[in-house]
Amino acid sequence: MIQSKEKKDRDTTFTKPLFRSPFYDFFAAQETEGQWYNWNGYKSPTILSDEELEYFSIRSTCSVFDITPLNKYRIVGPQAEDFLNKLTVRDVTKQNVATVKYTLWCDQEGFVIDDGTLFRISDNDFRLCSQEKHLPWLIDASHGFDVEIIDETKHICGISLQGPTAASILRLLGVNGIDNLKPFHLFQTKISNAPIMISRTGFTGDLGYEIFMKNNVANKIIERVWKAGSNHGLTAIGYNALNMARIEAGFIVANIDFISSDHAIRPNRCRRPDDLGLGWLVDLNKGFFNGKKAILNSKLEDSSAFKIYALEIDGKEPVEGSIIYYNKKDEVGTVTSAIWSPMTKKSIALAQLKLGSSKSNMENLWVEIYSLKELQYYKLMKKVSIVKPPFINLARRSACPPANY
Repeated sequence: MIQSKEKKDRDTTFTKPLFRSPFYDFFAAQETEGQWYNWNGYKSPTILSDEELEYFSIRSTCSVFDITPLNKYRIVGPQAEDFLNKLTVRDVTKQNVATVKYTLWCDQEGFVIDDGTLFRISDNDFRLCSQEKHLPWLIDASHGFDVEIIDETKHICGISLQGPTAASILRLLGVNGIDNLKPFHLFQTKISNAPIMISRTGFTGDLGYEIFMKNNVANKIIERVWKAGSNHGLTAIGYNALNMARIEAGFIVANIDFISSDHAIRPNRCRRPDDLGLGWLVDLNKGFFNGKKAILNSKLEDSSAFKIYALEIDGKEPVEGSIIYYNKKDEVGTVTSAIWSPMTKKSIALAQLKLGSSKSNMENLWVEIYSLKELQYYKLMKKVSIVKPPFINLARRSACPPANY
């Protein structure tokens, strides 16, 4: 095998097994804890300084989080709308230009493959953002449609500004249009003559924006954003703080709160939209889409499958991964995500439970916890209450115009 003598030509797969976002050096410079993880093949921060302080920046001032590792697929062409209408469960013909919609896409059995956000940039130009990789599926599903599908993940980067001072920071940057930008809307503008796209979206249940740009302007943009946020409490955060906020908002994550159909080993682990509490996304009045027949048929079946529920739990002990029981003896499910919520001052969780439709089954629920005290574990049974998500509902999330702090 002939190897290049030029260092730049050498394969770095093993010397640098994880990609680095264009914002990596900036976030690494904020690091004091140094906890990182693999997100979609990128080296991403778990904690940069202090998990609780990072969380409170989301709720009290403003946070900046690197969303570059999100899978980003550009879908363009004369039949882009028709293709996406077949692919996803929502009616794309009803989505206006310059808006963003949360959506799902399913297999032919009506089981959820993934969820994500669909950006309609123009009539025939869309961007689909997702947690998991789906390029082969998108290409296969587009057969017969006059569309082009481009994987932009490594070419388009992004940051998320989340928190009550987010709009104030963008105003300082001279971004016109922030006052009139409604939730789930987007527009294209410039910062320091660098083209960007801003959407009023996020994963925290708070006032927030996502900024997308080409890699070559990333350093210029993040420097300007950081400087503008210096007097507005802007804090760089990792995944753990974001995760706390998304649980409070009642947002689910694929392959954490449910197993996507293309990851499930056992067929009974797959979930349909109703099982995830997302049946409201499905537009059964539109024409054919992947899984429509199966979803319709499932509504006529016994509702005894596992479903996702939002829970409040007595006490403060960690409950993630714990088993839920009915009447303290019959196992009915497990906790998938849980935190002690600083906003609600309660232990909250998302869980997969098999309860059926009987109201009595939704009462008398208990979680089994093993609490460590003085090097010994004690078994605790704590009362569980089913509640309607989200756990918090902040008025500033949808205020238009946002307050100026």
